[in-house]
Amino acid sequence: MPTPALDAVALLKADHRKVEDLFAQFEAAKGDGKKKSIAEQICMELTIHAKIEEDIFYPACEGKVEEDLLKEAYVEHDGAKVLIAEIEAGGPDDEFYEAKVKVLSEQIEHHVKEEEQRVEGMFAQARKAGLDMDALGEQMAAEKAQLLARYKAGGLATPQASTLKSTTIGQPAAH
Repeated sequence: MPTPALDAVALLKADHRKVEDLFAQFEAAKGDGKKKSIAEQICMELTIHAKIEEDIFYPACEGKVEEDLLKEAYVEHDGAKVLIAEIEAGGPDDEFYEAKVKVLSEQIEHHVKEEEQRVEGMFAQARKAGLDMDALGEQMAAEKAQLLARYKAGGLATPQASTLKSTTIGQPAAH
């Protein structure tokens, strides 16, 4: 029996909870192999999550949520992409590896709080503006499935922090 489709906010929140759990697993993990495996999963999850937000959710929020909040979200994604690229290029034997994962965790925690905050948050503002969360959720789930398949096949490149350098806010980045 197919699982019921999640609306856009439920899908994004489920991603947030999954990544929070992975960060906790990383903190508790013993051994370089285990840490590297969990860090790679964190990077994959965040890369895919950021892409579906930037491709579908954020453009749908244009003009419907506070512009500053949306701009900050794009910048926060770029900051995360820099760390993700460094984590993916490195390994547990690197001097700053664990520090990079920890800082990424803190950045994501801040980002999630801004998106999920009651009343003021991006998700609350988007709901209040009447965005079709079911349709957005469907689009995002479909893109997520495609990206996951490409990532696992080795075809999704390490994220580039180019969103802001190569585009105007609200326009999709050329990848």
